[in-house]
Amino acid sequence: MELLIMETQAEMCRALAALDPGASFVVDSWERKEGGGGISCVLQDGEVFEKAGVNVSVVSGLLSEEAAWQMRSRGKSLKGKDGKLPFCAMGVSSVIHPKNPHVPTMHFNYRYFEIEEADGTKQWWFGGGTDLTPTYLNEEDAVHFHKTLKEACDKHDLKLYPKFKKWCDDYFYIKHRGERRGIGGIFFDDMDSPSKEEVFQFVKSCAKAVVPCYIPIVKKHCHDSFTPEEKLWQQLRRGRYVEFNLIYDRGTKFGLLTPGSRIESILMSLPLTARWEYMHNPPESSKEAEILEVLRNPKDWVH
Repeated sequence: MELLIMETQAEMCRALAALDPGASFVVDSWERKEGGGGISCVLQDGEVFEKAGVNVSVVSGLLSEEAAWQMRSRGKSLKGKDGKLPFCAMGVSSVIHPKNPHVPTMHFNYRYFEIEEADGTKQWWFGGGTDLTPTYLNEEDAVHFHKTLKEACDKHDLKLYPKFKKWCDDYFYIKHRGERRGIGGIFFDDMDSPSKEEVFQFVKSCAKAVVPCYIPIVKKHCHDSFTPEEKLWQQLRRGRYVEFNLIYDRGTKFGLLTPGSRIESILMSLPLTARWEYMHNPPESSKEAEILEVLRNPKDWVH
């Protein structure tokens, strides 16, 4: 898994750099005194990407009470020794915020978690997903994105894509707004069967699908013309992205609750710029209203 997350980071960084050759990544290696560390690669203020980050981390230590409570609330039965739960976690995560409002934002994350209980037994599971957040709806792009992810899932089990597509739509729901963050993709967590090797091979297929599901969409639209009004709408949608990440996202919450965590890397997912306007409602039958309809009522993009 450690090799896979490093390879995935390298592949995505190479693909992004090829599209934005005038920009360069800041590569930040960091260590955590409680155990482990990571590498954050962040590109800012490029021609194509306003902010693009790809992080890997491999950390270990003792689970905080808040993090353990968060896991127990998902049905995990965790029995620590004297309240202590040793853990090991590793993953790759990325958020890409392009400049052009016709290029969607993309996020992916693939991770492995292991906890040692008081009697020495180990609980392990994988989690992850890839999802797309367009400012404007392009049905051809949505179909390409979902179809590529479906093909990765179908190599392992035909039931996985529909299950994880629905999980993604449900997970990225901004409850207080009554809409999803984007047009979804796949999302899964606590995956611990049929076997560690089989789940790993599934995760590997998903990670290998990240570049082909997204980069062709960036190439297609990165030179599209756009108006100041379209840029404004992008900024308002970025505000929704921030709301979800800071209020609901489990990964952000876990990171902020973990002692010694790398705050800059956790908050890398936030855009450079965003906007909130009081009572902003797009006109009916507008392109802005079109994307809102899909965010409120998710669609099946592959059938």
